[in-house]
Amino acid sequence: MANMRLPSLNKVLIVGNLVKDPELRYTSAGVPMVNFRIASNKKFKDNLGIYREDVCYIRVVAWQALAESCSQFLKKGSAMLVEGELKNRLKENEDGTERSFVEIGALHVQFLDKKTDSVTLGEEGDFFNQSPGEKLTELESLW
Repeated sequence: MANMRLPSLNKVLIVGNLVKDPELRYTSAGVPMVNFRIASNKKFKDNLGIYREDVCYIRVVAWQALAESCSQFLKKGSAMLVEGELKNRLKENEDGTERSFVEIGALHVQFLDKKTDSVTLGEEGDFFNQSPGEKLTELESLW
């Protein structure tokens, strides 16, 4: 048993809400990245029968096209599902000491909020009076 090698698995799935608006940044090499925190809530009944809520705050980092999409479509309070892997990172404090923390390296982010944009009807540029090509262009702009 001692020589048995266990498979390696580092997979995280979590649903939560964005704590504040994400800020898109770029590395010195020009690679887009975004860091944000999500709050994942768990409601439960304690041993006295009182309903409680436990909130877990998780840091997430996304890179490249995923970072740009998160920056464009997410805002404070947005609901999302994040799939990724746990990453350990060191950060240097102002006093020179290093601090270690764990974050999720996002591989996939599913936006869970319903889209609120809608096609405007009955105004200038009436949707129903447009050619099929114009309708397609307008619908594509909403997605």
